[in-house]
Amino acid sequence: MTETTVDESTPLLATPDTQKDRALVYERFSPVWKRVIVLLVSWCGLLPLFVGGVLNVSIPTIAAEFESSTELVSLCVSMAVVATAIGSLVAAPNSTYYGRRPIYLFYLPIFVMGSAGVVFSRTVYEMMFFRVVQAIGSSPGISIGGATISDIYPLEQRGFAMGVFHASILLGVPLGPLFGGLAAHFGSWRAMQAILGIAGIIGFVAMFTFFPETSHPGTRGKDLDIAAGRSGFRFVNPLKVLALLKSPTLVFVSIVGLTVLLDAYMIVLSLAETLEGSYGISNQAFLGLCFLPLGCGNMIGAPVAGRISDHIVVTWRAKRGSWYPEDRLRAALFGILFLVPVSTIAMGLIVEIIPGTVGLVLLMVGMFFNGIGVDTVLTPCSAYCVDVLHQRSAEAMAAMMGFRALGIGIFASFMVPLIHSVGIGWAYAIVSFVVWLGALLLVLTIRHGERLRSSVNISYSTTETN
Repeated sequence: MTETTVDESTPLLATPDTQKDRALVYERFSPVWKRVIVLLVSWCGLLPLFVGGVLNVSIPTIAAEFESSTELVSLCVSMAVVATAIGSLVAAPNSTYYGRRPIYLFYLPIFVMGSAGVVFSRTVYEMMFFRVVQAIGSSPGISIGGATISDIYPLEQRGFAMGVFHASILLGVPLGPLFGGLAAHFGSWRAMQAILGIAGIIGFVAMFTFFPETSHPGTRGKDLDIAAGRSGFRFVNPLKVLALLKSPTLVFVSIVGLTVLLDAYMIVLSLAETLEGSYGISNQAFLGLCFLPLGCGNMIGAPVAGRISDHIVVTWRAKRGSWYPEDRLRAALFGILFLVPVSTIAMGLIVEIIPGTVGLVLLMVGMFFNGIGVDTVLTPCSAYCVDVLHQRSAEAMAAMMGFRALGIGIFASFMVPLIHSVGIGWAYAIVSFVVWLGALLLVLTIRHGERLRSSVNISYSTTETN
């Protein structure tokens, strides 16, 4: 008998023999149990963005306590983004080999240790070090969470489930600054970090107690090794994840997501200064409240976009008579062509020319629609990645996240200086133009997806493996 060679690139999901076999794979968990799983992974996925928001709004307070500069403390933002990306690159292929459950149970204690380190840090450099540890501990939340969704939901239902997941984790964008501002105003920024550590402990206990292994039976690399008579520890090369970026469609979709995330970061990083300079709002607790319209938009946009993308997949497959993965991306067109850039330009104009309460209310309305728009782009893009690379869904999500994190880490440091140089109106107009460039890439991906995929063979998924 010929021995089967198994390594980190071995596909996660074996091709089912029949359509019935494919359906049975997704019926292992009841609908209620699936919702519990989505709730658990959403809790873990919320941590990276929530922690970032909590710390960002406390930067002036932290700098004052450590007698440091806000510029030095602000380095935590870029460092945490990069650390999260690196942690995801390591966690994702290991989840393909060892399974989802052990990775969550390994990383959550690291998050708790990082949170404790931030709480008891005595210098700004200790705080920055433990913030990186904290970011690494929270890193599997988004990439493995998306892969878990693809484990338990079939192609036709995956978009909506991914939308619910995205809506949950993106609550971290408005709620992080809100709770961070409240903590800084009424207590201490350290108290909020202690609460985050407790949240990590609760997450670990919940995952240990209720979270099952969701990888399809017999398809983990470890399972295949055991079947071949091999056992023991195996080092999984994290750099192999980056090989997925040979795929033009994955790179294009990653760039599309990066453009709308740069738009979101531009708004978030400039909001506190904008509200104080243009509307005289300096209370940190009230500043945190002003992020809520963005979060409300996220909560609405993500599940709606997911449901629409599922409908598009079913409708266009019926029209074509076959599955064309890029059809799902059509759900992102309205958001990237209209909602995101137009709302951003409108907010820039509002800040420049409409003062007082009326201007503030209109700005909040613009943030709400921007939040909807950003998620109507990100949700179909994430679902598309796990559709076309279902066998390596966690790695596909990690590769996309790593690419975006690198872009954010590079460009985020130029955003505030750009605003100071050209003004809020022109800065928002520039980032809106970048979003429209992303829209062009999205249209090209939809129209020429099959040709782009055929240019590089990285074992794309088929209808049978979805």
